[in-house]
Amino acid sequence: MNKINWKISMLWFWVSYFIGFAIVTVHTIGIIFMDSLDSYFPAYFKSLPFHPLYCLIIWPLFSFLYYRMAKPEKKQWKTALSLGLSWSILIIIFDLISWVIIPHPYVLTFKEFYFDSQPWITMAYIAIFISPFIGMFFYNKAKNK
Repeated sequence: MNKINWKISMLWFWVSYFIGFAIVTVHTIGIIFMDSLDSYFPAYFKSLPFHPLYCLIIWPLFSFLYYRMAKPEKKQWKTALSLGLSWSILIIIFDLISWVIIPHPYVLTFKEFYFDSQPWITMAYIAIFISPFIGMFFYNKAKNK
């Protein structure tokens, strides 16, 4: 694997995560109000088909910004693979801890989060994994102008 700049990587990982979380939260609250729902959970599950789309917009943007700051010149495909793998693994672990393990009013069971949320959760994770490749494409395109 190619060496990635962890400081820059974690900066954009957490920015991406919290922006995505904010968008999903606003979307879910909007569904609650628009559909006059009395619970968070039906609205959340109704918003799930949009999560991969949000990931395909947010994560490539911040992958692009990673490349702009880190400026990798050699083995960019390996950098993209390393970044995609590390971000995917981190998000899966963080989601497990924050949405399944830690008790809170919106906690989901393992089944609800990982099985009832299919295919959307898998598509969102795939979008996060491929985002560094998309970001690399746009970085190289901008660099070569």
